[in-house]
Amino acid sequence: MEERTVTVASRTGDGSCNVKATVPAIEIYSIDEDEKLTPSLEIILPRDLADGFVNNKRESYRFKFQRIFDQDAKQETIFENIAKPVAESVLAGYNGTIFAYGQTGSGKTFTITGGAERYSDRGIIPRTLSYIFEQLQKDSSKMYTTHISYLEIYNECGYDLLDPRHEASSLEDLPKVTVLEDPDQNIHLKNLSLHQATTEEEALNLLFLGDTNRMIAETPMNQASTRSHCIFTIHLSSKEPGSATVRHAKLHLVDLAGSERVAKTGVGGQLLTEAKYINLSLHYLEQVIIALSEKHRAHVPYRNSMMTSVLRDSLGGNCMTTMVATLSLEKRNIDMPWRLHQDVSLDVSLSPAPGRLESISTCRFAQRVALIKNEAVLNEEIDPKLMIIRLQKEIQELKDELAIVTGEQRTEALTEAELLQ
Repeated sequence: MEERTVTVASRTGDGSCNVKATVPAIEIYSIDEDEKLTPSLEIILPRDLADGFVNNKRESYRFKFQRIFDQDAKQETIFENIAKPVAESVLAGYNGTIFAYGQTGSGKTFTITGGAERYSDRGIIPRTLSYIFEQLQKDSSKMYTTHISYLEIYNECGYDLLDPRHEASSLEDLPKVTVLEDPDQNIHLKNLSLHQATTEEEALNLLFLGDTNRMIAETPMNQASTRSHCIFTIHLSSKEPGSATVRHAKLHLVDLAGSERVAKTGVGGQLLTEAKYINLSLHYLEQVIIALSEKHRAHVPYRNSMMTSVLRDSLGGNCMTTMVATLSLEKRNIDMPWRLHQDVSLDVSLSPAPGRLESISTCRFAQRVALIKNEAVLNEEIDPKLMIIRLQKEIQELKDELAIVTGEQRTEALTEAELLQ
């Protein structure tokens, strides 16, 4: 067993999907390069003289992360530092999770999935698939099996993005993915299909199919805003030839929908309903993070939402987890501290009040996530099919030895009296 805290990294940008920006004339953030071991991000809020001469507003917020990536960071750099270590752990037999968290339009989908314009804009998922299949081809000492699943959580209902009926049916007609829990508290997802992928091309085709079926809409904050949480999972099994031991590992690559300030975006109708469910599910995620970060907390409310139920292992369980906090460092997103991260008992407002902070609140959330300790174990088990073959072979050998001693060849099973002798 390996006990590790959740790795937390920060990626800054201007809020556009490609995370590129020109820093405004007024400096609103800085990265401390001197702190090599624990880089820190400082968000600077110049005081507004219009508020009066007596102004005691806080001007500086400093947060520490394992890694900080500026707006000029390349996708390849993100993969090498964030995703590659987790992928290597999965190949070794450990569970892994990478999830991006941040406000809408801050670059989460670009980080996880990537952009469609240039090949160099590929995100964590396609690069991870490429890396895993490259390693599988190099390793001839084991037999590998890879399966893919793609889950969408839209308005707190689960849907299989790889269901072939997606194109011909409306969302209401599709079977919903349901969460089942066994006596050992292991989570099983009913109606979520597993698709075998033998090559990188097959895996990428499944990714593209799922992305085509995702719920996307235009909002005032983002021209292509994802309206659901999506979990792309790579299931990997490995076994050495002739060995009865099988290693199972899974890698969750999670693109969370962004939190929205409805008073700021002014959305209505279906977009407002979606925003309510998104904000509520992120609030439940916040509750789980708070419970896990507090010592001697007996109950963790995983069952409050589907997302926290599915990610139960990733949050405080058998998994190596990395979080990427995406920040949109525009001055409009940095105004007042968001009380939700200071006052746990705060009632959740589905139409948040003006002045709620997005960027600083994301950093505070990341600091809580960094306190979580996961206990990752090597997922090994005995292959039941091979064990049956071995036992049958052993039984036959014992029968042959018995025939030599007694001079009779037995074909029937032992009687109960013989078993008791």
